[in-house]
Amino acid sequence: MRLLFILTMITSIHGTANGQVLISILLGDKLNSDNVEFGLEGGLNISSIDGLDPSAGRTGLNLGFYFDFKLRDPRWMIHTGVLVKSNMGAEDIEVYSLGDPDLDNIFSDGSVTRKLGYFNVPFMMKYQWPNHIFVEGGPMFGLMNKSTDEFVSTVKTKEDLTYKLKIKDRYHPLDAGVMIGVGYRLLGGNGMNLQIRYYYGFVDTTIDDSAPGQYNRTLYINVGIPIGVGKKAAKE
Repeated sequence: MRLLFILTMITSIHGTANGQVLISILLGDKLNSDNVEFGLEGGLNISSIDGLDPSAGRTGLNLGFYFDFKLRDPRWMIHTGVLVKSNMGAEDIEVYSLGDPDLDNIFSDGSVTRKLGYFNVPFMMKYQWPNHIFVEGGPMFGLMNKSTDEFVSTVKTKEDLTYKLKIKDRYHPLDAGVMIGVGYRLLGGNGMNLQIRYYYGFVDTTIDDSAPGQYNRTLYINVGIPIGVGKKAAKE
């Protein structure tokens, strides 16, 4: 099951992110120690943009790697890492003018899907009880790597017409907020992490100060897979 999950996540990413995750898998055994746990994490996320009306939530995938740094009290850890693929944004946004009468006419009855891509880095305190339930919370910082509006309209043939517009110049490159979560560790504390997290952005992502502020909100439903922990336990 672990292999299937990893392969599914890898096939969903491209370019730099793909290379980073492959390197993480290869070096996973080397990165784990008595005080540090390394692994991959990813899953489903449902994002929205607070302040953008009308709009609806957008479902996407996220994938990255994590480190759990264990403190003197083993129940406490510092959780960090990088979500090298983190899709945010919103759907069902009202169509606006593209500055081209022909395009405006084609998409006048359609909608817009806003796709925001970030590299996200969380820094959270994590507490795990003896029953392997854990809670975590702390800041998360994001660096935008892409941003597009996808205009969609259905024509008489029932086929969708799409037009992609790059809008990265309308957004601040950095985002920041707080993330909280709860989860459960399988296999007596040595297996996968099942976790639910919520991100609440504090930064107005748009450059235009004359418009209402827009803030990222994201619900994560993730699985964390420690790399090399099983081998280390077997050696011990």
